[in-house]
Amino acid sequence: MPLNALFAEADKTGEAADFARELEAELIRLRRDFHRHPETMFGVDRTAASVAAQLADYGLEVERGVGRYFGKGVVGTLRGARPGKTILLRADMDALPIREQNDVPYRSATDGVMHACGHDAHMAMLLGAARVLSRCREELAGTVKFAFQPAEEGALPIADGSLVSGGRDMIEAGLLDGVDLCFALHVWPELPLGTVGVHRAYAMAASTHFRVAFQGIAGHHSTPHLAVDALLMAAQFVTEMKVVMASEIDPLEPAVLSFGTLRAGTVLNAIAESSEVTGSYRVFEEETVLRIRDAIERRASAIAGSFGGGSEARFRLGTALKNDARAASLAIAAGRAVFGAERTLTLEKPSLAGEDFALYLKKTPGAFAFLGSGTPACRHPLHHPNFGIDERMLLDGAKLHVRFVLEAMREGGVLEG
Repeated sequence: MPLNALFAEADKTGEAADFARELEAELIRLRRDFHRHPETMFGVDRTAASVAAQLADYGLEVERGVGRYFGKGVVGTLRGARPGKTILLRADMDALPIREQNDVPYRSATDGVMHACGHDAHMAMLLGAARVLSRCREELAGTVKFAFQPAEEGALPIADGSLVSGGRDMIEAGLLDGVDLCFALHVWPELPLGTVGVHRAYAMAASTHFRVAFQGIAGHHSTPHLAVDALLMAAQFVTEMKVVMASEIDPLEPAVLSFGTLRAGTVLNAIAESSEVTGSYRVFEEETVLRIRDAIERRASAIAGSFGGGSEARFRLGTALKNDARAASLAIAAGRAVFGAERTLTLEKPSLAGEDFALYLKKTPGAFAFLGSGTPACRHPLHHPNFGIDERMLLDGAKLHVRFVLEAMREGGVLEG
């Protein structure tokens, strides 16, 4: 079966239609299995093993344990019959520490963890594309890499104190060496089902995660002068960083800083010996990323010093997700081939959400697409305990990944049609 015929809309009863129906059923099965067994951050052993098994079953070369520090990524490689570009497609594997509230047969079997950001769908879609392209390797000119990444949602510290996400872990292990173009997509409830959106430049903000720890001296409430209150340090830091954002950042530049957790103390009548504040800030310019980082370090140190205590700040510095203009044009062409011109949207306003696919695009030309998932029945936002998708989009996502590859190869003059 020719590659372009696999998803031929005119063929409703023939071999292509039969294959599409079979593939859709497989993608639903895969997505539900991933959804039922979510894993967070770098602890994705079951998920990675399942992904690797599927890629091997499709006849791809499979590399397990990819990553410089944590080694939990999976990469499948498909080599075409002729030389050409190397194109990388990426999906994320990690879930979130959220207790699912959906009442579905495949709801999370792990209490307090769920796929609330669509990564279960992303994996199924990319596996679908791997299956499709593996059937047509004789028609391909070049190499396709299918990268499955852990820890997109966060990062963990390494020996030097910096925080490492799954994208950085795999890239520093050489994932992008020799790659000419890279693509990824994300389900997006802000766009209607059956649409795709692509930015020609900035798509998402540089989302920096931070942890600030304060160290004081424990004491009894009756003798506060003998203690150093780490809880007060944290409280003052929270207030002062809001002042920094209001007074030191250009008000015409998009920027937001928010706190996520504050931990301090163990009992109600003792002064806290230590405290920790975590949060994130989101901007677009690299200079502003560094300016806010420096402000966090300065304010934390000054506050701790004024109390007679100490502080330590750790960061996962963010990178803004900026599409390469040429790759964005290829992604738009892919969207039009799958959804039609009217339902392929060129987006202007970037999101203040963050994505570590930005690290890929900083090193290699590529593009990131937003796959519409919004319906009246699936109206909850990302990271909501009732988040879900309409599974009809799984086949469309697989098609879109395939078209990314076809458009990139066609640009190089290695495919016809």
